Formats: sequence, structure tokens, C-alpha cells
Amino acid sequence: MQKTDTTPSPAPNPASPNWSFAEVWIDPMLSPPYVLLLLNAPSGNCSIYDPAEGYQIIYTSASYDEAQNWLLEDEYEPITGRFSSTEL
Repeated sequence: MQKTDTTPSPAPNPASPNWSFAEVWIDPMLSPPYVLLLLNAPSGNCSIYDPAEGYQIIYTSASYDEAQNWLLEDEYEPITGRFSSTEL
């Protein structure tokens, strides 16, 4: 008779987030709207990811203001609210 180990495995250790907050931006002129994701690192650097392209980074900046201006120039609009890594 074969024995099965029923010892529970330890709980997974969640990874430390490498971002402090995230925002969702959309291009409302398209239907459905095109979505981009902005992540702000604790260092202040920002990266913009494209979920439609496998979450590839499409833009990086040294500050939130630079990233925000880049999105606004391309007529993206932020979705109200911000996700904080500490709240999740």
C-alpha cells in the first residue's frame, strides 16, 4: 500500500511589492477604452505597463509628474482612485 504525505506545506511567503502605488489610465475615445497601468516605485521612478502587450513596460520616468504628463499628452485619463501596495 502506498502512503501519501498529508503534512501541510508552509504558507507561501508573499513577495515584497516593488511599487508604492498603482493607477489605471484609459483612452476613453476608443471602445472599449484602451487601458494602461502606471506603477510608482518607492524610489519615485514610474513605469507604465500595457496589459494588452503582456504587461510590457512602454514608458519609464524619473518622477510621477513626467509619467503623468506623458499620459496626458496622449490624451489618456486617470480612473478615479489609486491602489496602494500597503492596502492590498
